[in-house]
Amino acid sequence: MIFNILTLFPEMFEGFLNASIIGRSIENDLLKVNLINIRDFSKDKHKSVDDAPYGGGPGMVMTPQPLRDAIQSLDKASHIVFLTPKGKPLDQKKVIDLSGEEDITLICGHYEGIDQRIIDTYVDEEISIGDYVLTGGELGAMVVVDSVTRLLPGVLGDEDSYKEDSHYNGLLDHPHYTRPQNFDGMTVPKILLSGHHEKIEQWRLEQSILNTYKKRSDLIEKKLEADTKEDGLVTQIKNTLKKYL
Repeated sequence: MIFNILTLFPEMFEGFLNASIIGRSIENDLLKVNLINIRDFSKDKHKSVDDAPYGGGPGMVMTPQPLRDAIQSLDKASHIVFLTPKGKPLDQKKVIDLSGEEDITLICGHYEGIDQRIIDTYVDEEISIGDYVLTGGELGAMVVVDSVTRLLPGVLGDEDSYKEDSHYNGLLDHPHYTRPQNFDGMTVPKILLSGHHEKIEQWRLEQSILNTYKKRSDLIEKKLEADTKEDGLVTQIKNTLKKYL
Protein backbone atom coordinates (compact mmCIF):
# COMPACT_ATOMS: atom_id res chain seq x y z
CA MET A 1 0.00 0.00 0.00
CA ILE A 2 1.27 3.46 -0.93
CA PHE A 3 0.07 6.70 0.62
CA ASN A 4 1.02 10.02 -0.94
CA ILE A 5 0.33 12.88 1.48
CA LEU A 6 0.15 16.37 0.05
CA THR A 7 0.72 18.78 2.92
CA LEU A 8 2.11 22.18 3.88
CA PHE A 9 3.53 20.70 7.09
CA PRO A 10 5.33 17.39 6.41
CA GLU A 11 7.15 17.71 9.75
CA MET A 12 3.86 16.94 11.52
CA PHE A 13 4.14 13.32 10.38
CA GLU A 14 7.64 12.56 11.68
CA GLY A 15 6.64 10.97 15.00
CA PHE A 16 3.52 9.35 13.57
CA LEU A 17 5.41 7.53 10.81
CA ASN A 18 8.18 6.26 13.07
CA ALA A 19 6.16 4.80 15.92
CA SER A 20 4.09 1.72 16.72
CA ILE A 21 2.29 -0.24 14.00
CA ILE A 22 2.79 2.40 11.32
CA GLY A 23 6.55 2.51 11.88
CA ARG A 24 6.83 -1.29 11.82
CA SER A 25 4.71 -1.52 8.68
CA ILE A 26 7.02 0.90 6.86
CA GLU A 27 10.11 -0.93 8.16
CA ASN A 28 8.71 -4.26 6.94
CA ASP A 29 7.83 -2.84 3.50
CA LEU A 30 4.11 -3.37 4.02
CA LEU A 31 3.47 0.35 3.75
CA LYS A 32 5.09 3.24 1.93
CA VAL A 33 4.30 6.87 2.72
CA ASN A 34 5.46 9.70 0.48
CA LEU A 35 5.34 13.15 2.09
CA ILE A 36 4.95 15.82 -0.57
CA ASN A 37 5.34 19.47 0.40
CA ILE A 38 2.81 21.45 -1.60
CA ARG A 39 4.87 24.61 -1.13
CA ASP A 40 7.72 23.06 -3.13
CA PHE A 41 5.55 23.38 -6.25
CA SER A 42 4.73 27.06 -5.85
CA LYS A 43 6.03 29.23 -8.70
CA ASP A 44 5.64 32.37 -6.65
CA LYS A 45 9.00 33.86 -5.62
CA HIS A 46 7.77 33.90 -2.01
CA LYS A 47 6.56 30.27 -2.27
CA SER A 48 3.06 31.40 -1.35
CA VAL A 49 0.23 28.87 -1.71
CA ASP A 50 -2.86 30.89 -0.78
CA ASP A 51 -4.78 33.96 -1.86
CA ALA A 52 -7.93 35.90 -0.99
CA PRO A 53 -11.24 34.32 -2.10
CA TYR A 54 -13.12 35.71 -5.07
CA GLY A 55 -16.33 37.35 -3.92
CA GLY A 56 -14.75 38.55 -0.68
CA GLY A 57 -15.08 37.14 2.81
CA PRO A 58 -12.70 36.17 5.61
CA GLY A 59 -9.73 33.86 5.35
CA MET A 60 -7.63 32.64 2.45
CA VAL A 61 -7.94 29.82 -0.08
CA MET A 62 -5.21 27.45 -1.25
CA THR A 63 -4.37 28.31 -4.85
CA PRO A 64 -4.76 25.66 -7.56
CA GLN A 65 -1.37 25.75 -9.33
CA PRO A 66 0.82 24.24 -6.58
CA LEU A 67 -1.77 21.55 -5.84
CA ARG A 68 -2.18 20.66 -9.52
CA ASP A 69 1.55 20.35 -10.03
CA ALA A 70 1.97 18.31 -6.87
CA ILE A 71 -0.73 15.90 -8.01
CA GLN A 72 0.72 15.66 -11.50
CA SER A 73 4.15 14.86 -10.04
CA LEU A 74 2.88 11.46 -8.89
CA ASP A 75 4.30 8.55 -10.85
CA LYS A 76 1.12 6.53 -11.26
CA ALA A 77 -2.64 6.71 -11.10
CA SER A 78 -3.77 7.20 -7.51
CA HIS A 79 -7.08 7.33 -5.67
CA ILE A 80 -7.22 10.96 -4.56
CA VAL A 81 -8.92 11.92 -1.31
CA PHE A 82 -9.43 15.44 0.02
CA LEU A 83 -9.77 15.66 3.81
CA THR A 84 -12.49 18.21 4.52
CA PRO A 85 -15.38 18.81 6.97
CA LYS A 86 -17.60 18.87 3.87
CA GLY A 87 -16.77 15.25 3.03
CA LYS A 88 -18.66 12.05 3.75
CA PRO A 89 -18.02 10.74 7.29
CA LEU A 90 -15.25 8.18 7.59
CA ASP A 91 -16.58 4.88 8.93
CA GLN A 92 -15.29 1.33 9.07
CA LYS A 93 -16.98 0.40 5.80
CA LYS A 94 -15.14 3.20 4.03
CA VAL A 95 -11.87 2.16 5.74
CA ILE A 96 -12.36 -1.38 4.42
CA ASP A 97 -13.03 -0.01 0.92
CA LEU A 98 -9.89 2.14 1.02
CA SER A 99 -7.78 -0.83 2.16
CA GLY A 100 -8.49 -2.38 -1.24
CA GLU A 101 -6.70 0.45 -3.04
CA GLU A 102 -3.04 0.11 -4.00
CA ASP A 103 -2.19 3.80 -4.11
CA ILE A 104 -3.97 6.59 -2.23
CA THR A 105 -3.23 10.31 -2.29
CA LEU A 106 -4.43 12.41 0.65
CA ILE A 107 -4.75 16.17 0.23
CA CYS A 108 -4.44 18.13 3.47
CA GLY A 109 -6.24 21.42 3.10
CA HIS A 110 -5.71 24.60 5.12
CA TYR A 111 -7.24 28.05 5.53
CA GLU A 112 -10.78 28.14 4.09
CA GLY A 113 -10.03 25.13 1.89
CA ILE A 114 -8.70 24.54 -1.61
CA ASP A 115 -9.76 25.97 -4.96
CA GLN A 116 -12.89 24.13 -6.12
CA ARG A 117 -11.37 23.53 -9.55
CA ILE A 118 -8.84 21.12 -8.03
CA ILE A 119 -11.69 19.18 -6.42
CA ASP A 120 -13.69 19.10 -9.65
CA THR A 121 -10.72 17.97 -11.76
CA TYR A 122 -8.65 15.64 -9.59
CA VAL A 123 -10.38 14.56 -6.39
CA ASP A 124 -12.10 11.16 -6.38
CA GLU A 125 -13.80 11.61 -3.02
CA GLU A 126 -14.00 13.97 -0.06
CA ILE A 127 -13.79 12.49 3.44
CA SER A 128 -14.44 13.96 6.87
CA ILE A 129 -13.26 12.38 10.13
CA GLY A 130 -16.00 14.10 12.13
CA ASP A 131 -18.44 16.97 12.38
CA TYR A 132 -15.93 19.54 13.60
CA VAL A 133 -13.26 21.76 12.07
CA LEU A 134 -9.50 21.30 12.45
CA THR A 135 -6.69 23.70 11.62
CA GLY A 136 -5.67 21.53 8.69
CA GLY A 137 -6.10 18.11 7.11
CA GLU A 138 -2.94 16.54 8.55
CA LEU A 139 -4.63 14.93 11.56
CA GLY A 140 -7.37 13.60 9.29
CA ALA A 141 -4.73 12.12 6.98
CA MET A 142 -3.10 10.37 9.95
CA VAL A 143 -6.45 8.89 10.95
CA VAL A 144 -6.98 7.52 7.44
CA VAL A 145 -3.47 6.08 7.21
CA ASP A 146 -3.71 4.45 10.64
CA SER A 147 -7.19 2.97 10.19
CA VAL A 148 -6.44 1.61 6.71
CA THR A 149 -2.96 0.28 7.48
CA ARG A 150 -4.12 -1.99 10.30
CA LEU A 151 -6.33 -3.86 7.79
CA LEU A 152 -3.46 -4.67 5.44
CA PRO A 153 -2.26 -8.30 5.32
CA GLY A 154 0.71 -8.91 7.61
CA VAL A 155 0.36 -5.70 9.61
CA LEU A 156 -1.32 -7.17 12.70
CA GLY A 157 0.04 -10.28 14.39
CA ASP A 158 -3.35 -12.00 14.19
CA GLU A 159 -4.84 -11.58 10.72
CA ASP A 160 -8.38 -11.82 12.13
CA SER A 161 -7.92 -9.51 15.11
CA TYR A 162 -9.30 -6.42 13.35
CA LYS A 163 -12.55 -8.32 12.78
CA GLU A 164 -13.12 -8.12 16.53
CA ASP A 165 -12.83 -4.33 16.53
CA SER A 166 -15.70 -1.96 17.17
CA HIS A 167 -17.62 -1.07 13.99
CA TYR A 168 -16.21 -3.92 11.87
CA ASN A 169 -19.63 -5.61 11.79
CA GLY A 170 -21.55 -2.45 12.57
CA LEU A 171 -21.48 -3.02 16.35
CA LEU A 172 -19.29 -1.80 19.20
CA ASP A 173 -16.76 -4.19 20.71
CA HIS A 174 -17.47 -6.39 23.74
CA PRO A 175 -15.76 -5.82 27.14
CA HIS A 176 -12.22 -7.13 27.60
CA TYR A 177 -10.56 -8.51 30.74
CA THR A 178 -7.06 -9.64 31.68
CA ARG A 179 -5.09 -10.63 34.81
CA PRO A 180 -5.53 -10.42 37.75
CA GLN A 181 -8.77 -12.34 38.05
CA ASN A 182 -9.78 -10.27 41.08
CA PHE A 183 -8.96 -6.55 40.96
CA ASP A 184 -10.13 -4.28 43.81
CA GLY A 185 -12.91 -6.75 44.54
CA MET A 186 -14.10 -6.86 40.93
CA THR A 187 -13.92 -10.28 39.29
CA VAL A 188 -13.78 -11.46 35.71
CA PRO A 189 -17.09 -12.88 34.36
CA LYS A 190 -17.12 -16.64 35.00
CA ILE A 191 -17.96 -17.48 31.40
CA LEU A 192 -14.52 -16.20 30.30
CA LEU A 193 -12.85 -18.68 32.67
CA SER A 194 -14.92 -21.65 31.52
CA GLY A 195 -12.81 -22.66 28.54
CA HIS A 196 -16.03 -23.22 26.56
CA HIS A 197 -15.16 -21.30 23.41
CA GLU A 198 -18.58 -21.50 21.76
CA LYS A 199 -20.32 -20.11 24.86
CA ILE A 200 -17.64 -17.43 25.22
CA GLU A 201 -18.17 -16.28 21.63
CA GLN A 202 -21.93 -16.18 22.21
CA TRP A 203 -21.44 -14.12 25.38
CA ARG A 204 -19.12 -11.72 23.59
CA LEU A 205 -21.59 -11.20 20.77
CA GLU A 206 -24.42 -10.57 23.22
CA GLN A 207 -22.28 -8.10 25.16
CA SER A 208 -21.33 -6.38 21.92
CA ILE A 209 -25.00 -5.98 21.05
CA LEU A 210 -25.86 -4.66 24.53
CA ASN A 211 -22.87 -2.29 24.48
CA THR A 212 -24.03 -0.90 21.16
CA TYR A 213 -27.63 -0.57 22.31
CA LYS A 214 -26.60 1.39 25.42
CA LYS A 215 -23.97 3.64 23.83
CA ARG A 216 -24.89 3.91 20.14
CA SER A 217 -28.50 2.87 19.67
CA ASP A 218 -28.39 4.50 16.24
CA LEU A 219 -26.14 1.66 15.06
CA ILE A 220 -28.67 -0.92 16.25
CA GLU A 221 -31.44 0.93 14.45
CA LYS A 222 -29.36 0.97 11.27
CA LYS A 223 -28.87 -2.80 11.51
CA LEU A 224 -32.56 -3.44 12.09
CA GLU A 225 -33.52 -1.22 9.17
CA ALA A 226 -31.40 -3.46 6.94
CA ASP A 227 -33.32 -6.52 8.17
CA THR A 228 -33.34 -9.51 5.81
CA LYS A 229 -34.19 -13.15 6.41
CA GLU A 230 -30.63 -14.09 5.46
CA ASP A 231 -29.04 -11.75 8.02
CA GLY A 232 -28.17 -13.90 11.02
CA LEU A 233 -26.71 -10.94 12.92
CA VAL A 234 -30.04 -9.09 12.82
CA THR A 235 -31.75 -12.18 14.22
CA GLN A 236 -29.14 -12.36 16.99
CA ILE A 237 -29.67 -8.69 17.81
CA LYS A 238 -33.42 -9.18 18.15
CA ASN A 239 -33.02 -12.29 20.30
CA THR A 240 -30.45 -10.63 22.56
CA LEU A 241 -32.57 -7.52 23.12
CA LYS A 242 -35.58 -9.71 23.98
CA LYS A 243 -33.44 -11.77 26.37
CA TYR A 244 -31.89 -8.93 28.35
CA LEU A 245 -34.24 -5.97 28.00
